[in-house]
Amino acid sequence: MKVTSASFVKSAFEPKDWPKGDVPEVAFLGRSNVGKSSLINSLLGVKGLARTSSTPGRTQALNFFLINARFHFVDLPGYGYARVPRAIRESWGEIVTSYLAKREKLVLSIQIVDSRHEPTTLDGQLHEWLLAYVKPHVVVATKADKLSQNELRRNIGRAEKFFGTQGAGKVIAYSAMTGRGREQIWQAIIEALTVSH
Repeated sequence: MKVTSASFVKSAFEPKDWPKGDVPEVAFLGRSNVGKSSLINSLLGVKGLARTSSTPGRTQALNFFLINARFHFVDLPGYGYARVPRAIRESWGEIVTSYLAKREKLVLSIQIVDSRHEPTTLDGQLHEWLLAYVKPHVVVATKADKLSQNELRRNIGRAEKFFGTQGAGKVIAYSAMTGRGREQIWQAIIEALTVSH
């Protein structure tokens, strides 16, 4: 897909602040520091639209971006960062769960894991939750350029086994540095947007 425009719309801390209208939405979810912002920025071919931070757990709101005046990318708060106070961790869980369960305009969820590490229990719980609520989603393993081809093949195989996504729902290896996996992710987004119309 050719990205002709990408702009920040708003940060929303509560459901009442979510954008109105019927613009379809693609959500990005993952642990803190897994490379969500880098993935969004590299998919769009822009620097610094989604804010990257060296401090995990910085994103506490849902951040909405309007792409090509046609659909939203939604950057959800990262989960599982231990140093964040428990009360904030729990409120994040509430806002994310509320969004995923209630948002009718959500056409695709992109669950992001780090290709270098084994998926965590929280990654598994999120995946099961998306399956249970029949939410269309894909799993993307970022930072693929940090591994050798053999390591990457082994780790992607392990992730596919963990998520039970062998076959149709393969884990997409992605690199913001080289652009590997970009076409596959855009293909999934385009298909989800097509189905929603």
